[in-house]
Parts: sequence; C-alpha cells; structure tokens
Amino acid sequence: MNQLFISSSCVNANTIKESVINLAEAGFRKIELSGGTKYYLGYENDLLEIKEKYKLDYLLHNYFPPPQYPFVINLASKNDELYNKSINLCKSAIKLSKQLNCKKYGIHAGFLIDIKPNEIGEELSLASLSNRNNALKRFATGWSELIKEADEEVSLYVENNVFSMKNSIIYNHNNPLLFTDYNGYLELNEKINFTPLIDLAHLKVSCKVLKLDFVKQANKLLPLTDYIHISGNNGYSDQNKSIIKDREIISIIRSNSFKNKTITLEVYTEMNQIMNDYNFISKEIN
Repeated sequence: MNQLFISSSCVNANTIKESVINLAEAGFRKIELSGGTKYYLGYENDLLEIKEKYKLDYLLHNYFPPPQYPFVINLASKNDELYNKSINLCKSAIKLSKQLNCKKYGIHAGFLIDIKPNEIGEELSLASLSNRNNALKRFATGWSELIKEADEEVSLYVENNVFSMKNSIIYNHNNPLLFTDYNGYLELNEKINFTPLIDLAHLKVSCKVLKLDFVKQANKLLPLTDYIHISGNNGYSDQNKSIIKDREIISIIRSNSFKNKTITLEVYTEMNQIMNDYNFISKEIN
C-alpha cells in the first residue's frame, strides 16, 4: 500500500509545532518533518503530544531536528567541525525517529564544498572543490556511524542532490555535488550499500543541466527505491511548485509503479493548492 506524506516545509511557520498543527488541522495525517523552522526547547514533547492528539504518522528528513545554531549538513565535508556536527545532527534525527516511531530517515548526499545556510536553494558561493574520491570516502565513514545508530530500527536513505543551471554556470559546469544522477548513484554505491531517496524534482533539474534524458534516468533510479519526493519546477531550479501542471513529472509518475512506496509531496504554496496537489497525486499513485 502506498503512503502519501506531506512535508512540514510546505507550511511557512516559525516552529515545527505551528507547522504540524496547521497541516493536521487541514486534515493531513502523514507528515514528513523537514527543515525551515527554528530550534526551541521542548519540541520533542510537542511532537509527541500533537502526534497523539491528531493520530499522526511522522517521518524525519535531512535537516530535522533543527540545530540550535544553523548549518548545512554535509557528510562529505573536509572541515572536521562541520563534518562532526553533521554526523551528530543525523544521529539526533535517528534517535528522535525511534522516539516518534518513524521507520525511515533520508539525508542528502554530500557536497564537495561547504554550503552556507543562506545558500540553500539559492546561488552557491564559488569555492575550491574537495577531492571527489576523498569526499566519497568521508561520506562512507560517516554513513557507517549512522547505520550503527539506526541499528535496523530505522531505514536510512540517501537523497539525490539538485544541480541547478545557475550553479552550473558558477562552477563552470563542474558538478560540486555527490549523487545527482544515475552515474552518481553508482559512484556512491561503490563506497556504501544504500537505498536512494529519489527526489523527482531534483532529478528533473539535474538532468536538464547535465544534458541527460530525464525519463531514462528516472526509469533506472525509481525501481531502486521505495521512497520518493515529488514537486514541480521549470527544469532550471528546484522551485517546489505545484505538480498539477508539470507534465514531465506527471508522465514519469504515470509510467512507473508506485506500489508499496512512500511518497512525500513538497509543494510550497497556499493550503488550497497543497490540498489540490495532494488529492491529485493520491489518485495518480493508487
């Protein structure tokens, strides 16, 4: 049976409590807890209370729980301080997943640069790239620590990164990100045994920028996973737009089986449109 989740990031809120309550009051019962809210003491108890009150199911994703002092997770960083902070935040997410009875946790593949919090989804600063093989080894070492922390209670996933057109120009077409396409999956899979979390919107953009066939790439990657993120965009950047008019994404959905998969909708717009997208996707995958 398919499970359709909604991302907490779909709601622009200061705290995760506000975000989850807004979604729960709108009728959503499966919520993926993601980035975009601020740290505060007691958020764990709030999540437990709201879960019980509204009978919710949660998943945790990448940049949740929010750190007290913002940074961007990078399990491939050559900066020891950032690397250790990244591992510790992921371990905190795994511990919270167990507490909230979440069975899956996905993190983004690493980067050959260290991204600043204000650059998430925006133009990246030009920086020297880490050695790619060293970055892969670094990620593999961190991943092994997370596998031990998960201890088979939580299934871990690595999400494909998005290589936007503007960042391709900034980096003169040198990709500073790990795992943006099928070859990137194979490259990382040589270092670690992992299941990918396939973000179709990320893949659509990366394929356009890297001049790859989106359909062929999706057809290779989707059978490898049971966990998928969905949103719409113009093909040049990750916009988290409505899915209803994104013919390329819809075509991929209609030509692949989504049986027994977990899908998260990541559409950042007003609640009525989020609900329309949710209902649309629900019909498409069932």
